[in-house]
Amino acid sequence: MTSDNTQGAPAVLLRSTGPVDEETLTYARTKIDAVVARSGLPAVTGEVRITKAAAHHADHPWSATAALHIGRHEVVVVAEEATGHELVDRLQDRLRRQTDKVTRAWHQGHRSDVPPWRGAFRTSRPVGGGEDAEGPRSA
Repeated sequence: MTSDNTQGAPAVLLRSTGPVDEETLTYARTKIDAVVARSGLPAVTGEVRITKAAAHHADHPWSATAALHIGRHEVVVVAEEATGHELVDRLQDRLRRQTDKVTRAWHQGHRSDVPPWRGAFRTSRPVGGGEDAEGPRSA
């Protein structure tokens, strides 16, 4: 059964499935906010879903899936652990690693200059048969 638990930041929803306690959800919200609220990160939206299996014999009854949109990039992170706190810590580590990759890519591709196809770096080119600004070409 899914609860509509949408705590914390409005841009990233935190949802739970199964018998997930409030302490784990609060801990998760704190750790997720620490990752997505960093300076230099483009706008972040998405959802994090934490699930606790009802079967007690499962090796890793806790699982989490995060699907975030960071700027124009999509980041999907999956984690499974034995306890809720271990799960949240693993999820935070993986989210931070993926958001760091996106941030580096975003900063490398983000330029304040006008791109060439929008009129930047226009140079005058000679019009005509093989002459440049200095005169005719010699063979």
